[in-house]
Amino acid sequence: QVQLVESGGGLVQPGGSLRLSCAASGSFISFNAMGWYRQAQGKQRELVASITGGGRTDYADSVKGRFTISRDNAKRTVYLQMNSLKSEDTAVYYCFVNLWVADYWGQGTQVTVSS
Repeated sequence: QVQLVESGGGLVQPGGSLRLSCAASGSFISFNAMGWYRQAQGKQRELVASITGGGRTDYADSVKGRFTISRDNAKRTVYLQMNSLKSEDTAVYYCFVNLWVADYWGQGTQVTVSS
């Protein structure tokens, strides 16, 4: 069984920063990709950023230049550094891991950008 525990969400003013963390536990040695999706109220879930086991990163156009995804293999943790936050970044952010044969998801963490 694989578990993902997210942390770091909260309320921040426009232009501010937050860092999300996603710690993975369970019986896997390597992964195909880990990353973050988000879902704003009334909208579909969208991919925000991902990182492959080989270290290749991918970002949604709307966050390029503002968000950075990184990982700590020893801690089995993925991070999402979010800078220059905008009101449209408000959403529930979900961590995921793809283990080729299955996807696993975290419970989600709320990010609210508001003055």
